[in-house]
Amino acid sequence: MDCRIMVLPSRDPAKLRVVKIPADMEEQEVYRYTTGVIAAVEEADADYEWEDIEDALEQHGFETLEFVLGPTID
Repeated sequence: MDCRIMVLPSRDPAKLRVVKIPADMEEQEVYRYTTGVIAAVEEADADYEWEDIEDALEQHGFETLEFVLGPTID
């Protein structure tokens, strides 16, 4: 499967998310677009959950991907 992905960072490694970028979206606009969608969710509901952000991103063509985070390097 060939797809473009974006990592949504978090200070807590357990809260990292990986999303598939819509095929019709240019790479240079992805960061700005996703931060706008996330900001709109945060502004609409101060008690938002990840699922609220996930739903908003999916409405705009993004898809959440499952991933395995490897071990920490000491």
